[in-house]
Amino acid sequence: MHSSTVSPDTIQVSHLFKTINNGSNTVEILRDISFSVPAGQFVAIMGASGSGKSTLLGLLAGLDTVTSGSIVLDGTDISRMREDELARLRGKKIGFVFQSYQLVPTLTAEENVLLPSELTGADRGVRQRAKDLLERVGLLGRAHHYPVQLSGGEQQRVALARAFITRPPILMADEPTGNLDSANGQHVLDLLLQLNREERTTLVLVTHDRHLAEYADRVITLSDGQVLHDELVGQEARA
Repeated sequence: MHSSTVSPDTIQVSHLFKTINNGSNTVEILRDISFSVPAGQFVAIMGASGSGKSTLLGLLAGLDTVTSGSIVLDGTDISRMREDELARLRGKKIGFVFQSYQLVPTLTAEENVLLPSELTGADRGVRQRAKDLLERVGLLGRAHHYPVQLSGGEQQRVALARAFITRPPILMADEPTGNLDSANGQHVLDLLLQLNREERTTLVLVTHDRHLAEYADRVITLSDGQVLHDELVGQEARA
């Protein structure tokens, strides 16, 4: 069971709003959202299409800007940070797994895994860590293959290894199994859970898959841009 004690890497969201201008109309995407995530917790964010799940995840990762409210990560309000500051923070604190993999097509699997560490300044042991991560996701033998030579499931496993290369305290994933068949989806989920436990990483995952959400410590359900339910599940609920 993960600890619920507040720690330096807790995510704290307070009265978050996100609106966009659509011609002459202003559309509210997220409305007055507040919650906190203790370090090490696995949170699944669910909701119907258009409920604001991916928008919320993008805001948490600093990939989009809030309209009002705050997101505090490791004691820093990221909603007030400049883009260069956000880029440095993402490099150190956040791993992100996209549904569409987002691998660089001209780089090999190993080079894709190494990319975040090279952007933030690699240490001497990072190349061995990349090999270790590729081995853990079952792709060491494919390290020198390019994305076009890999299946969808293999590409997503490369993306997972890439997300963990800098040992981020927080991993965010947007529908990481959405483009995969059930077997590959289960494999990716198993790897996420394994890395979550072994690396003690906080995991925030957007999904529409209830089977996947069953493995979470907590499920936050959005509806029309607001939190409809926020409940502990599994071991957390029985604690």
